[in-house]
Amino acid sequence: MDVQQVRELAELMAEHDLTEIRIRDGETFLRLRRGPEQVALPATMMPALPMAAQVPQAAPAPAEKPTGSLADEGLVPIVSPMVGTFYASPDPESPPFVVAGSEVEIGTPVCIIEAMKVFNEIKAEVAGRIERVLVKNEQALEYGQPMMLVRPRT
Repeated sequence: MDVQQVRELAELMAEHDLTEIRIRDGETFLRLRRGPEQVALPATMMPALPMAAQVPQAAPAPAEKPTGSLADEGLVPIVSPMVGTFYASPDPESPPFVVAGSEVEIGTPVCIIEAMKVFNEIKAEVAGRIERVLVKNEQALEYGQPMMLVRPRT
């Protein structure tokens, strides 16, 4: 491909208001782009804010709150602080961070949430015993979704 052909392609892009052209000819690959590169994110993907920058939100919708019986039982949910994918263990060969019956302290890692290819270790914010794990490994999570129920130490 010569300079004249590239100029002609650039003129076609401007004439037809195209932002990008890709051409492959055997081993040769040419990509012409105008303007900043735009990355389309799926509607369910939102950038995760650093924990310190998160603004306190209103209470989650009633469907996300523990039911009256759970509140009466004194169980405290560990909720997802972001939209992402739940991982119960640090890697596929390792055992889960916690299971039902595990004792946790404040700061104990309980899972990993992958958000935008960043793996975020989630730590317990309450000391006690994990009563139930409500989500499955590799399950998609919403912001504020309960992941586990903890019976706090008294």
